[in-house]
Amino acid sequence: QVQLRESGGGLVQPGGSLRLSCVVTGAGPTFNSGSMAWYRQAPGKQRELVARVSTSGTTYYADSVKGRFAISRDNARNMVWLQMERLKPDDTAVYYCNRPVPQWDWGQGTQVTVSS
Repeated sequence: QVQLRESGGGLVQPGGSLRLSCVVTGAGPTFNSGSMAWYRQAPGKQRELVARVSTSGTTYYADSVKGRFAISRDNARNMVWLQMERLKPDDTAVYYCNRPVPQWDWGQGTQVTVSS
């Protein structure tokens, strides 16, 4: 059974930085067969795609985070990271990792709160 474990969230002031990590266990070689992504869900809003990285390293970012966030992956360790810079209050959300299609069961996510 595939499990996703996100970590690295916390409380940070506007303009600050955080690095989120995601460990994927139980996926075996299927981790290397497709893109991975970070999503977020703010209170009262739908879950949205934040960033995506292909197996070859090609990236996509939502307009709201372009130029501030960077997604990366390590295929040997089945891990994905999201480096977040110049954080804004609007970035406050629970952040999740998953593959876009077909998605695995969602993990617990990691809370990111941007507030002064």
